[in-house]
Amino acid sequence: MIDIIFVLGLGFVLANFLIWAFKNLPGERWQMLAVVPTIKNRENGWQGTNITYYGFFIATSQLLALLLLLVLLGAMHVSIPGTMLIILVILSVCIPAARLIAMIVEKKRHTFTIGGASCIGILIAPWIVQAVHKLMVDHGSFLPIIPILAAMSIAYTLGEGLGRLGCISFGCCYGKPLKDCHWLLQRLFARRNFIFQGATKKANYEGRLDGERLIPIQAITCVIYTFGALVGSLLFLDGYFTEALLLTIGLTQLWRILSETLRADFRGFGKISAYQKMGVISALYMLLVTILIPAPHYIDPNVVIGIKVLWNPIIILALQILWLVFFLIFGRSTVTTSTVSFDLIRKHV
Repeated sequence: MIDIIFVLGLGFVLANFLIWAFKNLPGERWQMLAVVPTIKNRENGWQGTNITYYGFFIATSQLLALLLLLVLLGAMHVSIPGTMLIILVILSVCIPAARLIAMIVEKKRHTFTIGGASCIGILIAPWIVQAVHKLMVDHGSFLPIIPILAAMSIAYTLGEGLGRLGCISFGCCYGKPLKDCHWLLQRLFARRNFIFQGATKKANYEGRLDGERLIPIQAITCVIYTFGALVGSLLFLDGYFTEALLLTIGLTQLWRILSETLRADFRGFGKISAYQKMGVISALYMLLVTILIPAPHYIDPNVVIGIKVLWNPIIILALQILWLVFFLIFGRSTVTTSTVSFDLIRKHV
């Protein structure tokens, strides 16, 4: 019963947050969070570096994903040092891969690809877990491979889903114009579409779609992935580790393949994008892993114990540092600029 309460409570909070986000984030107000003055110009103003809500939502989505991961692994009494080591190793590979793969596929230096980074993470995760298990086994650490992969997949599903809020804020990963879609889609999204406002929204400066009603593909992905993560969490807490792993991996990768047919942004060259191919490879690869590695049947997760794991000063500090790292990496815009000036409010002096 406590498992259902936990999942329903999390779902209720996220649902209300998403309703607010879908309503507000397409607006111009929700792209730039702050400006840091960097270079003074001749007109007594400053050229600024823009700090975006994209970075805020990416950092926050990853924080929530890590919180869920720690709760699920803590519910199985998995070693916290081993868990943190796995997280750090995978992040140290995937964060640089987010920009590097985008440079290779899209030929752009100033963009990120979560799809490419997630593919790398999926491919290396079983090997990283196995390596850390061998490293920690002498210390009595408990690191079952399939349950850990399942928890990571659930957390990734939630993180990528909520990360789409950053895409809505910046106007990237945008959908096709509604007028160019099948009439069924036009009717379905007649009142549920995105219109991005502001010249610095990517849908407007890249796609020339200012004022156009677009398929809300970011919101659809967000809802599908968030719901998938919640169902996966319930399966995990009931001990269905393989099922939770295959559900979340299959959902995210197959939807990536399908969703790109509804997107209008540049996804690389060719009718079938590199990211769609990565989705197929990732799904088949993880299916093979579950065939080769059986899941243990003797684990009975306890979500209450998992929640208590979070009440640890080291974990709290580590999560704060990771949020800041994500925010600094993804929040600093390199494709927009700003000009700011300062003056006094004379009547307040």
